[in-house]
Amino acid sequence: MRIGVIGAMQIEIDNLKKTLENTTVETISGVEFVKGTIGNTEVVAAVSGVGKVFAAICTEAMILTYHVDKVINIGVAGTLCKELGVMGIAVADKVVQHDMNTSALGDPVGLLSGINEVYLACDDDMRSVLEECLKEQGRKYHVGTIATGDMFMHKQKQKDKIHDRFDAIAAEMEGGSIGHVCYMNKVPFAILRTISDGEGGAMDYAEFAEKAAQIGIEIVVEFIKKM
Repeated sequence: MRIGVIGAMQIEIDNLKKTLENTTVETISGVEFVKGTIGNTEVVAAVSGVGKVFAAICTEAMILTYHVDKVINIGVAGTLCKELGVMGIAVADKVVQHDMNTSALGDPVGLLSGINEVYLACDDDMRSVLEECLKEQGRKYHVGTIATGDMFMHKQKQKDKIHDRFDAIAAEMEGGSIGHVCYMNKVPFAILRTISDGEGGAMDYAEFAEKAAQIGIEIVVEFIKKM
């Protein structure tokens, strides 16, 4: 099996590199891909860059070049629900692109024209394994819809609107695009995000980023071993 890992932060992939053996590095379409092994499983890891287009470029290149069997996306997100505070984990059961809007033509907001879907389902088996890892590590997590758009969410009014419209638990800028590319290529995918805001207190971003990256990699390494 070959698993693709797409990170939103460089520190996440740097931490993952430390666990990989027999590594090689290649740059495609401006994205650096690191290939290696964890046990008997081949892993391909990359930092996508911020936003839906960069995420799509990275995912398509990963799938077509390395023929990964599954893709998991890790990173940070803003909470949209009271159940998730700082350092909580959002696990997607489906993704939606909240900034897709052809409602002027009579479509529902979020509809992906051409495939006529608003929500794209994550892989049940991958999500189950992620939940198993989270429970074993004693992490606080919540499962639900993760919303993606090319907008950094900082106003409560924006967050409430997306939560109410899509019943989403978290918002970020890449997962829905990664899911879209995986859907088109028939590759199972999973999205896992560490919450960077909300109830639970604030912390220095540098401190948060380091902790969030470490949490993400600890979960992913166990996930890969179990898969």
